[in-house]
Amino acid sequence: MSGHSKWSTIKRKKGAEDAKRGKIFTRLSRDIMLAARSGGGDQDANPSLRLAVSRAKAANMPKDNIERAIKKGTGELEGGNVEEITYEAYAPHGIPLLIQCVTDNRNRTLAELRRIFNRQGGNMAEAGAVSWMFDTKGYITIERTDQDPDDIFMFAVDAGADDVEIGDEVFEIYTSSDELHTVRGALEDNGLKIDEAQLSRIPKNEIELGKKETEQILNLIELLDDIDDVDQVYSGLAVSDSLLAELAG
Repeated sequence: MSGHSKWSTIKRKKGAEDAKRGKIFTRLSRDIMLAARSGGGDQDANPSLRLAVSRAKAANMPKDNIERAIKKGTGELEGGNVEEITYEAYAPHGIPLLIQCVTDNRNRTLAELRRIFNRQGGNMAEAGAVSWMFDTKGYITIERTDQDPDDIFMFAVDAGADDVEIGDEVFEIYTSSDELHTVRGALEDNGLKIDEAQLSRIPKNEIELGKKETEQILNLIELLDDIDDVDQVYSGLAVSDSLLAELAG
């Protein structure tokens, strides 16, 4: 799963730029609305909403914005007519992509995606053409400070995690999709602060390209990620350690 780990590192650094542009609040609001609409506005009874609100608070989203998004999702306020849809595509060089969107207008979203592919190469794919190449896993991150890596590993495994990756800046913990909330709760019970906890799509196999081709794919993914309606882009691209150092530097 190392390729996903590396791509996540790049995305976290890019996330800070998104916050400066103000786009992250729009995305977080839509995630909250979607969670509230599907599972209700009570965070104690709706783990998905609790996770979405936790992410919003971590991004310093104002409390009023969070409450308004919840009310829109439950129908107490107008404007909560959003839906989650995942598009499948191929980037140049046969790299599979899953593009998870939260939108109130799927025609607009699809048109924006096609515009980028027309300019950058690649193409949209039919439903099912790409999704089989990815597994759905729980994904949890913890910022690395002075914790003992062995303790983190044991806490996670004892709680039911499938895998733990120890990076220089972050611990990344993978779970089965139905164990995400259980593992997250156990880690918090051990006094650990969770940075991110969500379902993620992990590529079963990754494709490694040359530097020029890799940068081309990452540029395409960045353009897709800049679309307001795009919540996550999952890629089957492998990123080498040396290139990661250049990109993250």
